[in-house]
Amino acid sequence: MKIGYRIVVFFMLSLLATLPVRADIVYEMTVAQDGSGDYDTIQAAIDNTKAFPDKRITIHIKNGTYREKVRVYEWNPMVSLIGEDAGKTIITWGDHFKQIDKGRNSTFHTATLQVDGDDFHGENLTIENTAGPVGQAVALAVNADRVSFYNSRFLGHQDTLYLTGEGKRQYFRNCYVEGTTDFIFGRATAVFDQCQIHSKSDSYITAASTPEGIPHGFVFLNATLTADKDVDEVYLGRPWRDFARTVFINTDMGAHIKPEGWHNWSKPDAEHTVLYGEYDSRGPGAQPDKRVKWQTTLSDEQAGDYTLETILGEDGWYRAR
Repeated sequence: MKIGYRIVVFFMLSLLATLPVRADIVYEMTVAQDGSGDYDTIQAAIDNTKAFPDKRITIHIKNGTYREKVRVYEWNPMVSLIGEDAGKTIITWGDHFKQIDKGRNSTFHTATLQVDGDDFHGENLTIENTAGPVGQAVALAVNADRVSFYNSRFLGHQDTLYLTGEGKRQYFRNCYVEGTTDFIFGRATAVFDQCQIHSKSDSYITAASTPEGIPHGFVFLNATLTADKDVDEVYLGRPWRDFARTVFINTDMGAHIKPEGWHNWSKPDAEHTVLYGEYDSRGPGAQPDKRVKWQTTLSDEQAGDYTLETILGEDGWYRAR
């Protein structure tokens, strides 16, 4: 019996010795194209993070032009992508609607960076879609809650930013966004805080599709609206869906903004359901007396309700991470 027992124990120990040992979970890593980091592509770093981690995973990205289509999956919450320099850490791709050719929903497959994981944070990045003026071509698509970007640049033409998810909250601080048509669009609640919004053609800045019953859609706080030299007929927005909500507060508006401000997308019934508002707009594009009659001019009290805490929640998730 003793000999048999020893044989069994020896066999079990030998079997355990052959099992793979789980590597330590890494919560901080570096991406560098020159081989000096842990990975040389951003997607490789994301793919090697722990699914549903118990704390934030930070991926530092050294300067370089990363020609890759990047996705942060639903099982990758609490991921931070931190670039070295916003002007020199560039994620670029060039998909567009006709090229993707996936039917009527091809737009949603074109994003250079797609974020589906909650609690994502991006900083010091340039995200661009290089397809050019060829139709819908998304640079950043977000379908996640509590997503923030600081000091980042989003470059494209039509549909640069697709921000979606009913009741999902997204925050952009000190960012630059450029585009042509409907270049900020979607269902999400998104705040643009001290951002520059740059129009590259005569068209529309926003196309919100805020779901009915959601109190906030797109909110611009202390923003600056600029445009290319020959651009002089830009609308603040038009409603992708009937209950669109878009508000500009303390915004400096260039002369490219049309006096009427807003367009109904040839849907007059939407004029009774949308909330398109302004408060304390400044600059040559601020012409409150010439705005469409269905715009809301916010009172001091109403504007005072547009705080980060009221819009995004009181837990401060949107502050620097």
